[in-house]
Amino acid sequence: MDQQDPWAEQAVRDDLAGVLPVDYAAFHSQHHRAYLRYAYLQLGSRERAAQTVEDVFTHLLRVWGHVLRQPSAEAYAWAALKEAVIRRLEALDRPVALVETAAFAALRESSRTRLELLESRLGLYTAIAKLPERHYDVIVLVFVLGYPQQKAAQMMGVSYATVRSHVRGARRRLARELGFAWPPGESPGEPSGESTAEEMGK
Repeated sequence: MDQQDPWAEQAVRDDLAGVLPVDYAAFHSQHHRAYLRYAYLQLGSRERAAQTVEDVFTHLLRVWGHVLRQPSAEAYAWAALKEAVIRRLEALDRPVALVETAAFAALRESSRTRLELLESRLGLYTAIAKLPERHYDVIVLVFVLGYPQQKAAQMMGVSYATVRSHVRGARRRLARELGFAWPPGESPGEPSGESTAEEMGK
């Protein structure tokens, strides 16, 4: 793996590309890195994340014809990823690692107020971890990992309107949990250019 970018896009190996379905190879290339980043936040280990995502893509390849017959290949694959992460967490007998993983990344940020930043984000990540599943996934993808709402919708196999609705619902829940009102027009689903809390391959 590239030392400059540990989450660099890992294309399908050249010696295998010729024997894999073209649409599967394209799907792998499009989603592999994002799946790795999501799994890493949940599992707290790059090695566990890589193995979990590899298991998911191996499964998808095995049933690829079935995947293509689904109403949404993205939704099927996202569900497979979620299930694989849950199984790994159960095997480890631990909760999701979001709070500690994202908090560690916050310490790496260039800031003279790192401690204050860490303290504020610990509360935020703890509140995010309590969100209902769909709200949680949207906020993790959009706010923590920094993907546009359209990309989050594509990855999850849902509509853009659904993602926007989940962002609004999550914003209300987080505001109640943290005891403040979000400024009008600003939400965790609409980053303002500030670097996100997860490492994002730095």
